[in-house]
Amino acid sequence: MSRPALKDFRRIVVKVGSSLLIDSEAGVVRASWLTALAADLAKLHREGRELLIVSSGSIALGRAKLKLPRGALKLEESQGAAAVGQIALARIWSEVLGAHDIGAGQVLVTLQDTEERRRYLNARSTIAKLLEWRAVPVINENDTVATNEIRYGDNDRLAARVATMASADLLILLSDIEGLYDAPPSQNPNAKLISMVESVSAEIEAMAGDAGSELSRGGMRTKIEAAKIATTGGTHMLIASGKIEHPLKAIADGGRCTWFLTPANPITARKRWIAGSLEPKGTLTIDAGAVRALRAGRSLLPAGVIRVDGQFARGDAVVVRGPDTHEIGRGLVAYDAEDAEKIKGRSSPDVMAILGISGRAEMIHRDDLVVGPTGPIPVK
Repeated sequence: MSRPALKDFRRIVVKVGSSLLIDSEAGVVRASWLTALAADLAKLHREGRELLIVSSGSIALGRAKLKLPRGALKLEESQGAAAVGQIALARIWSEVLGAHDIGAGQVLVTLQDTEERRRYLNARSTIAKLLEWRAVPVINENDTVATNEIRYGDNDRLAARVATMASADLLILLSDIEGLYDAPPSQNPNAKLISMVESVSAEIEAMAGDAGSELSRGGMRTKIEAAKIATTGGTHMLIASGKIEHPLKAIADGGRCTWFLTPANPITARKRWIAGSLEPKGTLTIDAGAVRALRAGRSLLPAGVIRVDGQFARGDAVVVRGPDTHEIGRGLVAYDAEDAEKIKGRSSPDVMAILGISGRAEMIHRDDLVVGPTGPIPVK
């Protein structure tokens, strides 16, 4: 399989770790490096790419501003440092992207935001809207409320979850190493860089060692775990050195890195998950016009729904049936059953008047919908 190129991808997540962003000795941002990275991001943005950033650094910045001593922090100390650091981190990204006339939006997530379907859809919708506005979501784990039991533990896996949630084509993990080696390069001078991994096998997992600095909880093992999450979700991933200036330009120019390839694409993988892995909690029966619309690749609007059955919550999987009761498809519904019953058959402008909120325009968005094989379309 040929090596991909950066220009082949439309929606890209870039993960930046604390050890790259923060000068650990001085406790300040590495301004020159970040300015160079921002220039790389701006070039991709001008070319029409959709960009997301997963950025560590809130705890490191907070402990520097609070002048906390070195060493491990207690949970409440980490949470307090994150509260101070998140403000600084958001301002830094806003300023460095704003210098290129690019808007930045802060999105703080916890593990539940990507595990619980209701919160998953909320986070996904927010990210989608920011991208639609050509802003860059800057995402970090919400360390002010996350505890050891409900946290990702590292931003590599967080970045992979974000990439699959956002249906990204590519996840870039900027690291302090060029990629995956067949042996620890610090111990073996003959270690070879693996330029491409077609599947994360047991042999590949065995190559991952444990490494990390004081500021970084992740090592190569967490990056391999991230690769498994990303590639299973239909997202390519690469590990590249972030210790150089203009790291994204280096990747675009064919620089040394490790690519982890996926045989699927994000939409295909997501729809496979919806179709086969989720238990439906209810049924929406739709009219003939809505059947035609869904088979033409459109979303399901409230106006096309003629019957609502079952007790389901927003984000649950539901079965969609035509007026002849044949199954048309399955999808993640954007409304609770009670609200869906109220707005069925009504036009989108009526939704706000009925529910008192604007809500979503779609009952099921087309990206959250799997339509089965085409059959006879009912005429009534």
